[in-house]
Amino acid sequence: MSTLYILLDQIALIQIIHDRIKGSGNRLISLDARWVPSDQPKATVVFCHGYKGFKDWGAWDLVANAFAEQGFLFVKFNFSYNGTAPDSLQDFTDLEAFGQNNYSKEVEDLKLVCSWAKKTSAIDQKRTKSKVHLIGHSRGGGIALLAAASLDIKSLATWASVSDFETRFPFGQALTEWREKGVFHVLNSRTGQKLPHNIQFLDDFLENEIDLDIRTKTRMLNKPFLILHGLNDEAVHISEAMRLNKWGVLSSIQFIPNGNHTFGATHPWGQVDLPEELREVAERTISFFK
Repeated sequence: MSTLYILLDQIALIQIIHDRIKGSGNRLISLDARWVPSDQPKATVVFCHGYKGFKDWGAWDLVANAFAEQGFLFVKFNFSYNGTAPDSLQDFTDLEAFGQNNYSKEVEDLKLVCSWAKKTSAIDQKRTKSKVHLIGHSRGGGIALLAAASLDIKSLATWASVSDFETRFPFGQALTEWREKGVFHVLNSRTGQKLPHNIQFLDDFLENEIDLDIRTKTRMLNKPFLILHGLNDEAVHISEAMRLNKWGVLSSIQFIPNGNHTFGATHPWGQVDLPEELREVAERTISFFK
């Protein structure tokens, strides 16, 4: 574990720790947490990245800083099988692991990270509230919803979240070929890599279909739930946000008029400020959590 300090905007001294913990299959989860030291209790936020994403993608660091400046302890992490490696946090260098990833493993990872956030001795727990808020982006929103039903959380926010996993699997001839070959590939348009999905991905879903049903878990969630979705989302249709809101017990939904799937952010993000749409998403979520 390493600790470092940075000065943000010459105002807020943000403390950051980086750590690695054992995740699903004893693979390492790389994570970081940041906060502004003070005598005030801090609520914890755990952030889940999406498909083909990672904790340091785009402007996620700036998002984390925004929450830290507002008095939160913000934790983000790489799912253990997301294809990155502890020594290569922003590149998919472990395609074998990527091919072995599945939803069950990601749910397990999230639960382990939440446990770390509550127990770690690196943070003064006397000044940190025990319950956590969850944020999930895209596929990470679905994972957060699945885990939230069995976690002691305070509230949940999803950003451009999916509402269903089953319909995202290949079907028809594509499914037949997947079964025959044991693997199918998806192009990562950013890197040009062909990312593998082994058939275990589908098999695990079928074996654990009840536990991986987002609709069922959303209906079970008796916690405040904020749904944020861009009206220009090119990857996840706004109807999915509306379904989540329909199923939610204590849900509310807000649309970002000009927001796309990543709310204006790209990778890499070389600017010092958040894109306008992502800034709005962060501000609305901070207000909701407070």
